Amino acid sequence: MNSHLLVLGISSELIASRGLQKCEEAKFLEIAETGVDGRDHLLTPVAAEAWRQLKRAAVEDGINLFIVSAFRSVDRQADIVRRKLEAGVVIEDILTICAPPGFSEHHTGCAVDVSTAGSHALEVDFDKTTAYTWLTKRASEFG
Repeated sequence: MNSHLLVLGISSELIASRGLQKCEEAKFLEIAETGVDGRDHLLTPVAAEAWRQLKRAAVEDGINLFIVSAFRSVDRQADIVRRKLEAGVVIEDILTICAPPGFSEHHTGCAVDVSTAGSHALEVDFDKTTAYTWLTKRASEFG
């Protein structure tokens, strides 16, 4: 068990009960997109190219997509969980929406959280957008 889990109070039993798989941190990353806030969103080279192709196809179909979050290190994931704990959220509730450090697909550099104009980032209302409908139909074409 990694040291972050111990410090955050995440037991191996909790990991096992949720069937979580360990995710290795990507070693080679590149900028897939720079957000309007100037933040660089990093992905592995293959994932970054797949994102660019997907985004081009979306634009051609009149869909506006942007990355909200991409690669996150294990340390960054631990910081996210720690901040939520410090805000008084119990670990079981945190883990319903946030993977424990070492178990987030974001560590792989192959996962993104996306949004579209008019949708609140990282909220469930995204599934009511035309961008979501487009993604469910077309995303598999881009890996």
